[in-house]
Amino acid sequence: MASLKGFDVDAPRWDQSTFMGRLKHFFNITDFRTVLLPDSSLDEAKALVESCRAGSIPPGTTEEQLHYAKKLFDSAFHPDTGDRMNLIGRMSFQVPGGMAITGFMLQFYRTVPAVVFWQWVNQSFNALVNYTNRNAASPITPKQIGVAYVTATSTALATAVGLNLYTKKAPPLVARWVPFAAVASANCVNIPMMRQQEILNGIAVTDEDGNNLGNSRKAAVKGITQVVISRVTMAAPGMIILPIVMQRLEKYKFMQKIQFLHGPLQVMMVGVFLIFMVPAACSLFPQRCSIAVSKLEPELRDSIISQYGDRVSFVYFNKGL
Repeated sequence: MASLKGFDVDAPRWDQSTFMGRLKHFFNITDFRTVLLPDSSLDEAKALVESCRAGSIPPGTTEEQLHYAKKLFDSAFHPDTGDRMNLIGRMSFQVPGGMAITGFMLQFYRTVPAVVFWQWVNQSFNALVNYTNRNAASPITPKQIGVAYVTATSTALATAVGLNLYTKKAPPLVARWVPFAAVASANCVNIPMMRQQEILNGIAVTDEDGNNLGNSRKAAVKGITQVVISRVTMAAPGMIILPIVMQRLEKYKFMQKIQFLHGPLQVMMVGVFLIFMVPAACSLFPQRCSIAVSKLEPELRDSIISQYGDRVSFVYFNKGL
């Protein structure tokens, strides 16, 4: 195994500065099949990654095994803490979890009780995903989690119910787009609220070598904004295109005879969209986000310039997912 001596398990397999490189990376770590693996397999993968980092690769280990271990590690363990993330909150669970919830939101949009129930389920799911994928260097209290959850859920319900009532006389297709409007508006509230500590106190920023330079609120706002855009993009194709498809399919007699299958059919079609859109949306922006020193808060900018001069022109931080 001499060829693996000095192997850097953390070195990206694909160029993270390009969209295609990030797309390949996220296709790898959002593989929904990884959610079926037992915790013991994930812990073994973590142990192998940590052994490799320590320079002690077990005899007989192949490069492919190291890459697979890193895939499992990235899919199941938080990048800041190294702790195993809850299964439902992992990005690898976005396809099975998202397809079920989104499919039923698109199917049961006609009555207010159904709209309320499925929007509540969706926001509960989103809150867990947002909390799980937060920047863990900025802790959040249970009270703040509760306020974020209630605010986002209220926003989604108000948008969904309000538009549902408003579109009663609108063309049928417009009513089918109400769930997406509710999801998009709620994401604009849920994510910033769940990560409010980062906005209030700043997010840890480092130089290119990972040396901590301080906390920046402007960096936090940039990272959270990118996450909001990614989440809305993730949901958009399925929730905008699928209603058009269903609107046309339901005109056929064979579809009218199998109305009980419309829900499962939409769930499956949403799954097809999400298999591609989860990695694509996660790839829109680099995970290791950067911001120019000149755009930081004056006090932090002055501190960096006084210490490093013009040697540090950009700072870096984990934007979360």
